[in-house]
Amino acid sequence: MTKEDGVDMSGKRIFVIDDDSSVCKGLSRLLCSAGYETEIFHSATDYLERDPYEGVGCLVLDIRMPQLSGTDLQLRLNEQHSDLPIIFLTGHGDLPMGIKAMKRGAEDFLTKPVDEVALLDAVQRALARHRAVRAERLECADALARLDTLTLRELEVLQHILGGAINKRIAEDLSISEKTVKAHRAKVMAKMAASTPAELGGICASLDITLKITPSQ
Repeated sequence: MTKEDGVDMSGKRIFVIDDDSSVCKGLSRLLCSAGYETEIFHSATDYLERDPYEGVGCLVLDIRMPQLSGTDLQLRLNEQHSDLPIIFLTGHGDLPMGIKAMKRGAEDFLTKPVDEVALLDAVQRALARHRAVRAERLECADALARLDTLTLRELEVLQHILGGAINKRIAEDLSISEKTVKAHRAKVMAKMAASTPAELGGICASLDITLKITPSQ
C-alpha cells in the first residue's frame, strides 16, 4: 500500500526517493510486502516540497540524482534539524562517498542492485533508532513543561538540590526555615516526577540546560 495523503496510520512510513521510477516501484513493493507504508518521490526537490513528517519513518534515498543529489538533500535536512534516518542507495558510489554520508548521520549505505534482506534489516534499524530519538525528545519536552511549572523559589531550591546541598544549608542560603525548604523540596520532586535527588539530577541533565535564577529578595 502506497500512501500519498500525508496521513500516517501505522507509524512506519518509508520515503523512497529515486529518479528511476522502476526502482521506486520495486522498492515500494518490497517495503509494502514487509508491512511498511511508502511514499514515492522522483526527485529530492519533490520531497522538500512535502509538508514536514511528524511520525516514525526513514528515507531510502538515491545518492546520485539530477539537480539536487541525495547528499545535497541530506545537507538540507540536517540544516532543518530533521531526525529522519537516511539509508543511501547507489549504483556508482565509492567508499569515500559512503564514509562522508555516514559521518553526516546516514543510517546505512547500500549499493544497487540492493540486497532485499540487507535493505529490510537497515530499515528496521533505522526505524528503531528513530523511535528512540522521538521518545527521548518527547521526554525532554515533557520535562521542560514540568520545569516551567516551578515557582521562582522552587527553582532556587532545585538549583541547591542539584548542587548537593542539604536542607539546613538551603535554608541558610535562602534565609528561610528548614520546614519551608522541605515543603518546597517536596513540591519540586513531585512536579518534576522524581523520587530521588539522583533521578532529579538525571532529568535536569537530559535537558542540557543551565538554570539561571535571580535570587528572591
